Amino acid sequence: MPRLFTALEIPRNAAMSLSLLRGGLPGARWIDVENYHITLRFIGDVDGRTADEIVERLDRIDRPEFQLRLEGIGSFGSKKPHSIWAGVSPSPEMNALQGEIERICQRIGLPPDPRKFTPHVTLARLKYSRVDDVVHYLAGRGNFQTSTFTVPRFVLLSSRESVGGGPYLTEEVFPLHEPLTVPSLSTNVLQPLKSLA
Repeated sequence: MPRLFTALEIPRNAAMSLSLLRGGLPGARWIDVENYHITLRFIGDVDGRTADEIVERLDRIDRPEFQLRLEGIGSFGSKKPHSIWAGVSPSPEMNALQGEIERICQRIGLPPDPRKFTPHVTLARLKYSRVDDVVHYLAGRGNFQTSTFTVPRFVLLSSRESVGGGPYLTEEVFPLHEPLTVPSLSTNVLQPLKSLA
């Protein structure tokens, strides 16, 4: 069974903005634009029965669409940087969705995710990049941000690569519902009944 994880997709305009950050860093292996995503929960290698149960439970999630924006860039691994990422603006809705997915995975019997949820889009993997080069690269791009976009669904992706970075296959799609709009009071004013007399 391939390695599974849940994720949010990056819309085309935001992905194109991210692609402009590629280059200018020796030793970086840049992620292909079509593989950009925000990982919500890494699930890993599971058997077919567990995968089916995960899909069935995820399918019951009933949450509204929400807005996101990508902003800022950084690196993981301070002394020996191993990846470059774009950050995600704080979103209570995204955190709530991620928390629900985490609870579902634990109820099914998967161990808790040991890492703190840090939403990001991986832009590059670093193997031989010098710390000075990484610092220089980040210094010139710190004010990066995309326009706000709507997140209409989350997905279950699989990866057969051992290195990371794709290609990823969309195994299942889980739509989020449109947010409920509260009718304004002016449209709800009761009209007086006409007198029968």
